[in-house]
Amino acid sequence: MTTFLAEIKNDKSINEKFDVNSFSFGGDVKSLDSLSFIENETNVSKAITAVNELYEDKIAPIILLSDGNQTIGNDYEFINSKQKIYPIVFGDTVQYKDLKISQLNVNKYSYIKNKFPIEVLLNYEGKEDVTSQFSIYKNGKTIFTKKIQFSTKENSKTIAANLTSNKEGLQYYTASIRKIEGEKNTKNNTKNFSVEVIDEQTKVLVLTSVLHPDLGVLKKSIESNKQRSVDVFLVGDFKNQTNDYQLIILNQPNSKFNKIINEIKTNNSNYFLISGVNTDWSFINKQQLGFSKKTINQTENYGAFFNDSFLTFLQKDIGFNQFPPLKDQFGEVAISKEHQTLLYQNINGLETKQPLLATLEENNHKFGALFGEGLWKWRAASFLNSSSFQDFDAFIGNIVQYLASNKKRNRLEVNAESLYPANSTIDISAFYTDKNYLFDARAALEITITNKETKKVIKRPFSLMHNSYQTEIENLASGNYSYKVTVIGQNINKYGQFKITETQIEEQFTNANSKKLLKLADKTNGKLFFKNEVAQLKLALLEDKTFYTTQKSIVKEQNLIDWKWILFIVIGLFTVEWFVRKYYGKI
Repeated sequence: MTTFLAEIKNDKSINEKFDVNSFSFGGDVKSLDSLSFIENETNVSKAITAVNELYEDKIAPIILLSDGNQTIGNDYEFINSKQKIYPIVFGDTVQYKDLKISQLNVNKYSYIKNKFPIEVLLNYEGKEDVTSQFSIYKNGKTIFTKKIQFSTKENSKTIAANLTSNKEGLQYYTASIRKIEGEKNTKNNTKNFSVEVIDEQTKVLVLTSVLHPDLGVLKKSIESNKQRSVDVFLVGDFKNQTNDYQLIILNQPNSKFNKIINEIKTNNSNYFLISGVNTDWSFINKQQLGFSKKTINQTENYGAFFNDSFLTFLQKDIGFNQFPPLKDQFGEVAISKEHQTLLYQNINGLETKQPLLATLEENNHKFGALFGEGLWKWRAASFLNSSSFQDFDAFIGNIVQYLASNKKRNRLEVNAESLYPANSTIDISAFYTDKNYLFDARAALEITITNKETKKVIKRPFSLMHNSYQTEIENLASGNYSYKVTVIGQNINKYGQFKITETQIEEQFTNANSKKLLKLADKTNGKLFFKNEVAQLKLALLEDKTFYTTQKSIVKEQNLIDWKWILFIVIGLFTVEWFVRKYYGKI
């Protein structure tokens, strides 16, 4: 590459036609002093964009010396470039047989004893039919395996697996596809990933004034998530403590709920009220819960229609408008506190703005209300629509997850990955707010990183960038690390951990990506060359008539006679003449 660059820079004809400027790029773009090849990352798209911005108003063809393999940044194949680009392919262009894990998708979090999905995309390059084996390991033990066959026509496979999270905390896994005969690069056969397993058992209490099919539906739907348990009691039979539960469901409350509601108010407990034909609304209206209903001695069937502007939590429309109507006492609902409505009432086909299901929140106290009984019909209808209870159970689960959470918003949030490749730059960002939860740009943040094996400690300050704090850490050895982010002068800290693997990103590539470079050249009206075609490149640059020298001329027009000065002189002479005549009495 050094020789190729020297031939371009020292060519007399090229220098007569062009001003030759050289840049190097890795993660960033720099003016080239000397080639070193020590960068840990390659961002081709950033290099092209930077040069285009620098020579925005000029004709400046770009010669790109690269193997075409990019590790970070946007896909340069689809970049828009005003300048013509001439990629020069460096690296091995011989195609070897190769199996690789192209992509691995997994959720960052899972609950203990729950199954979490993983999706892996496998690719094969070669001209023969091959058979291999895909496996997932944890602590050296195989927890999933599957035999895979590839051919020239069927060279891509997607593997889906469900793994069980048995242990709390950050768990590391390794996905691997077995090497085939004749495969040169095996670094891209393995990918590490991690999942943080959370142990949060949610206990839900259901108190009811009447026996009803909705009680069984609530218990089944909530307990479909193994991290949740439900206790159902007639309100008169409940003798335990309400503060043992994260959520209390009040089914058709009446005056017998007086003690329970007083406890809820005292403890600021989260609750979910479900009304129906047996609900005592005169009792509820006196409790000042934030909602009330003026009823008459008549019942009504309330259909549902979905509010797609609901923002409290993410909930999709599972066909609510097709569900059978719920039954409740007829009357107008009034909500006096700030709220969000998930479902509105539909009465005999007339869509109203009256809430059917709403959530409220006040001073970190969450509660909700469903104005109608008959959830068992909804679960049955959902099963008929989708041949599964999953959609309805997820709907109830979303309500429970939101209402059961007592977590306060943290003033300090830290964004960091749990896995980094070797020699990569560790980018960590933080967001810090004042006591009113507004971004605070006055703070000083610091991160302390500890290698768990060597106990070596490093400290780095954060820099303020826009509306967040950023820091970069380089040259960390492979291993496990813990970190603490501290707001200096405040007793506010955030803890976490990450792992640096031994696999380097650049080792994933065995060949130069000439196909992608060719597409880049075609898209920008340039031309692809190989490293031994420097003469052909120079000829193409010199003969291209679109690369012409631009000249700028400035035309300045000026009068031969400065008429303003002449006018001033004439007026001055006339003035002198007038005074002279006046003096001698000629006027």
